[in-house]
Amino acid sequence: MPGVDVSERPCLRETPTAIDGFRLWKSALSPDQQRALLAEVEAGIAAAPFYRPTTPGGRPFSVRMTNFGPLGWVSDRAGYRYQPHHPGTGEPWPAIPPVLLQLWDAATGWLEPPDACLVNLYEAGARMGLHQDRDEADLRAPALSVSLGDAAVFRIGPAEGGRTTSLRLESGDVCALTSAARLARHGIDRVLAGSSSLMAGGGRLNLTLRRARC
Repeated sequence: MPGVDVSERPCLRETPTAIDGFRLWKSALSPDQQRALLAEVEAGIAAAPFYRPTTPGGRPFSVRMTNFGPLGWVSDRAGYRYQPHHPGTGEPWPAIPPVLLQLWDAATGWLEPPDACLVNLYEAGARMGLHQDRDEADLRAPALSVSLGDAAVFRIGPAEGGRTTSLRLESGDVCALTSAARLARHGIDRVLAGSSSLMAGGGRLNLTLRRARC
């Protein structure tokens, strides 16, 4: 399925935020683009099925996940890391959908393409505690996230700790952690069930593009 050149869409307009380095594009993907991207994601999931990661201490995540791209982020008792194959099947991860690569170019302007795309599935009751994305070789490279499905309450705060800010991320929204916000603490407090009809059965998909290696 061909990608859509979002760089030519007038609705890819940045929404101002009060957080230095946190960039937000509301409704960056149209409903048709969301459906097309969901179909590509579902095709990738057929080759690299969701699994439930655990923390190094053995506690299961509330989200299920998989990855696309040359590298995938995994977590288990051996620690947090990137690796080139699915931990369950042993097969390479599927390719990153072209529209996500186009979004990376249009939204971030980073010269090197992402080499990892984390795919997190938030089902009923799933959340993600405050954390930092710091397992990458070059922490200057942005982390770009795309939301599909039910809306979520996203929380973000300074890397060094302190007051956090909450906002609603809806299906088709795109955001990025860059510059001063690259190591911001962030997470998902809750998913607003029934707020989108995109995904059969509900739920939320979050696709996070990163540059894992230099």
